Amino acid sequence: MEMIRLAGLIPVLVLTACHGTDQPNISVKNDVPTQWKFNFFTPKALPAVVTFAVILDTDGGASRFVTLNSTPDMPNMVGRWNDRDRAPGGHWNHVKHLPRQFFFCWDSVIDKKVYETYLTLPDDIVEKMGSPSGKSDPYHSAYDTVQIGLAPEGKVAVWLNGIGFEPNYRVTPSVLKTVSGDKLAICKGVTKSDFSYGYDKDIKDFIKGKKYPYGSW
Repeated sequence: MEMIRLAGLIPVLVLTACHGTDQPNISVKNDVPTQWKFNFFTPKALPAVVTFAVILDTDGGASRFVTLNSTPDMPNMVGRWNDRDRAPGGHWNHVKHLPRQFFFCWDSVIDKKVYETYLTLPDDIVEKMGSPSGKSDPYHSAYDTVQIGLAPEGKVAVWLNGIGFEPNYRVTPSVLKTVSGDKLAICKGVTKSDFSYGYDKDIKDFIKGKKYPYGSW
């Protein structure tokens, strides 16, 4: 039911979505973040790029992104995900209200396909992100960053950043659905990618002798 409800909301959000800053200010504890971040990444040499995103927050607001940070590949992620690597941050991918649901369009260069993904964070992860961590680190002292991995076959994996030297927390979304082709509801026509040019040399060198999807994702 939640997947159906979210899918029905998306066309409205694309047309009217407002940033979380337009929502009423809600007081937060001093040791809770005042913004939350989200980053996308891929395994090594299996590129993709996120082209559009809508984030629904716990206050009922929405943030719409037509410009996003880059989608880097992680050089140590070969053949399988790991819980250590973290995509670097950037200027665009952040919201001012606690996120719960994500909708995004992404071009898988390695698959030569456009994908559309819906995901909802489970309640315990949302609570973790909105509560004091009780830990201190000079660079990262709160559970304020969602990491989203994009792999061949339209596979999507989700983590919550660990603090300091902690591993990241692998998240099982309460809703996770990815579609492509004729099933695209919003992402058809969003992308301007031309998949006809083939692969760059570094991708060709990496996948040579390997079997698609080049690992277990």
